[in-house]
Amino acid sequence: MNIYVGNLSYQMGDSELEEVFAKFGAVKSAKVITDRETGRSKGFGFIEMETADAGNDAIEALNGNECGGRTLRVNEARPREERPRRQY
Repeated sequence: MNIYVGNLSYQMGDSELEEVFAKFGAVKSAKVITDRETGRSKGFGFIEMETADAGNDAIEALNGNECGGRTLRVNEARPREERPRRQY
């Protein structure tokens, strides 16, 4: 199950994000999205959980809770919408 995590602390990295979700079950992957040019966190990331049950438990427990001084937004990730490439 793929999970979107928003409003992350800018200091949080992939391993810290994985640690938060590991309490609920096996984590396949954890990725904090960063700016291509600066390498700075954009304040959101994605988690892939081994099972849907573990994912649902994590969403229920963490959505609206505080982590690193910020209130997390946690929900099931939606597929990325195809956007037309920008022409310069």
